[in-house]
Amino acid sequence: MDKKEARLRRARKTRAKIAQLKVARLTVHRSNCHIYAQIVDASGGRVLVSASTAETEVRKDLTNGGNISAAVIVGKRIAEKAKSAGIEQVAFDRSGFKYHGRIKALADAARENGLVF
Repeated sequence: MDKKEARLRRARKTRAKIAQLKVARLTVHRSNCHIYAQIVDASGGRVLVSASTAETEVRKDLTNGGNISAAVIVGKRIAEKAKSAGIEQVAFDRSGFKYHGRIKALADAARENGLVF
């Protein structure tokens, strides 16, 4: 089993638990150059809001999309978009990534800006 398969295995276990809770989930994906966040509805079939460092509004402010400061900006944007869409409570899906570094920074920024999880 390589690193990607192990991460996806952890992600499946988390998503199965979140599906039992029947709440919207804040899912995060990171690559070397960018970080992406989406809020998916409880059924898992529809993206309600999304934010990433690949968006043109965010790219104007950043020199590098793959660092902690970029993750904080994405966390703030996803929380603001969720509030405007009427979403206040979500379950955090880290997609099998360690809760450390950029993932933790995004989660903390989303919490500080009003998302509950």
